[in-house]
Amino acid sequence: MIPARSAEYRARVASRREALGLELRSLLVGDTGFVWEVGAGHGHFLTAYAAAQKEVTCIGIDIVADRVARAQRKRNRARLERLHFLLAEADDFLACLPETARFSEVYVLFPDPWPKRRHHKNRVMKPSFLEAVAARVGKGGALYFRTDHEPYFREVAASLKGHASWRAEQTDALPFEEPTVFEKRAERHFTLVARRR
Repeated sequence: MIPARSAEYRARVASRREALGLELRSLLVGDTGFVWEVGAGHGHFLTAYAAAQKEVTCIGIDIVADRVARAQRKRNRARLERLHFLLAEADDFLACLPETARFSEVYVLFPDPWPKRRHHKNRVMKPSFLEAVAARVGKGGALYFRTDHEPYFREVAASLKGHASWRAEQTDALPFEEPTVFEKRAERHFTLVARRR
């Protein structure tokens, strides 16, 4: 029974990734560089970013369908043709990117910290994610991380210290500031920028 469920799960993942790959190839025609937000929520940050940088292609992903629908409505109201929100997990998104696609900037703002140790495997800012993003960041590209959970921040900073692909530093500001819903609720936050070596 378990192998049958495993086969069914693999088939669902393959189908989901095939559809995502087709969508990404249609969105990124002719684009080699774009801005990616992981966990875009209701789209506040990336919509403001795209409005300020209309020549840049921006893609935000989230794993909650209602959030993606709300973000898409913001995009449509703002008439931002180079802004896209997709229902996708980060691992699927990375696996489905066209070979020529490169990130110019990646934003991971207030991801779920999964504070309990047994849930740490669910954190997005894992070594495997950092390696996969490094493989797709264009020259001069950067990864921006902000959280209000200090232990998570320290863990990510430690992962990046001396990393072969990234040079990281703590900072107070992002190159573009638009407070997210979570940032508005946070008493304080911690920000890190990592640049591709």
